[in-house]
Amino acid sequence: MVFNNITSVANGVTVLIGINCISFAAFGIDKMKAEAGRWRISESTLLMLALVGGSPGAFAGRATFRHKTLKQPFSGQLHGIAVFQALILAIGGGWSAAG
Repeated sequence: MVFNNITSVANGVTVLIGINCISFAAFGIDKMKAEAGRWRISESTLLMLALVGGSPGAFAGRATFRHKTLKQPFSGQLHGIAVFQALILAIGGGWSAAG
């Protein structure tokens, strides 16, 4: 039984790492395409990657590639996603500590 829990946690961590790598890369690809005047990755796609767990990768990509750092309402929406996720983690952490 313990092995199944460890495997589940490891799989979850692996998925989150993958999503964050994709999110990070998406910001870099979008920046490259913007500079070249080519087709871009939509803001909704970038935000969806953040929403499904890639917000650390999104913030790292923004900082690394200096991309969409001041753009509104995108920047506010990304911060809102991060706050939402932090609240979910805080509530979930408190819930599992209590139970």
